[in-house]
Amino acid sequence: EPHIHAMPKTVRPKQASKAGAAGTAAAAPYHRHVGVELHHSLGQHLLKNPLVTAAMIEKAGVKSTDTVLEIGPGTGNLTLKLLEIAKKVIAVEHDPRMVVELQKRVQGTEFAHKLQLIHSDVLKLDLPFFNLCVANIPYQISSPLVFKLLAHKPRFRCAVLMVQREFALRLCAKAGDELYCRLSVNTQLLSKVDHLMKVSKNSFRPPPKVDSSVVRLEPMHPPPPVNFIEWDGLVRLCFNRKNKTLSAIFRQKPVLQLMSDNLKTHLAMAGGMNDNPAEEAMPEVPDVKEIVNSVLEDSGYGEQRSTKLELDDFMALLAKFNERGLHFSG
Repeated sequence: EPHIHAMPKTVRPKQASKAGAAGTAAAAPYHRHVGVELHHSLGQHLLKNPLVTAAMIEKAGVKSTDTVLEIGPGTGNLTLKLLEIAKKVIAVEHDPRMVVELQKRVQGTEFAHKLQLIHSDVLKLDLPFFNLCVANIPYQISSPLVFKLLAHKPRFRCAVLMVQREFALRLCAKAGDELYCRLSVNTQLLSKVDHLMKVSKNSFRPPPKVDSSVVRLEPMHPPPPVNFIEWDGLVRLCFNRKNKTLSAIFRQKPVLQLMSDNLKTHLAMAGGMNDNPAEEAMPEVPDVKEIVNSVLEDSGYGEQRSTKLELDDFMALLAKFNERGLHFSG
């Protein structure tokens, strides 16, 4: 059949036979979900408002030379508009019914050759090259997906993402804000975050329970000079009891034990570099509690709470702990 040649290479054409009662996509109105039953449990809420679609593309600054990554394209309302402008669109979709629907909608059009459709769980996928990301992302994977994107190499220009309103507010929250949390600190370490616009739940089909927001993430160039595993280890500890003072957090036995174990690991690794480790006894492990108290006292952070600390404060605190040999990764 001639349409087979128009299929994106990543998806095998034989899947087209699964379409069943999904209906003919080509004849469907622009924002219809063509008979595919949507699952709330999968966070499937298709964007039906063309004004929002157009605004997301404009805010992303899509150019004719761009390779755009779209996650969870659904039936392709955003995808088709991206295909009109971009050089190439890589659409990653987990739901096989949506894959079939989007295939049918694009096949035989002038844009078919510009679409690479990947049927996969995006969190398990080794992402191909892209320099822009525009997506209405499934809300259950918002947090891991943001960090997968921000860890991606080579760095992309920006990501314009539709997310749940509260998630967006957490991404953008500043020190002292009620929603300021580990997510805020980590995202803002790795990227410049902007809240672009609010989107009513009525812009989706079916309408979700909460409103959404569009945010833009621009990865830092160059990336911050910090070991992210160490950084996240410290931030995680601080926000586990975010309303306690740092002195109270670091007095807890499990925290001191963790830091003591990490110190032993680092000392053992340093000792393992010797040509003949047997000759050199393992150095005595210093009193971690004493070092922690000294760092907090000298830095003046002991009586501070995590919710009031800015990025520079966490950076300074991590540097002081590391200088004294204390680490937040094993």
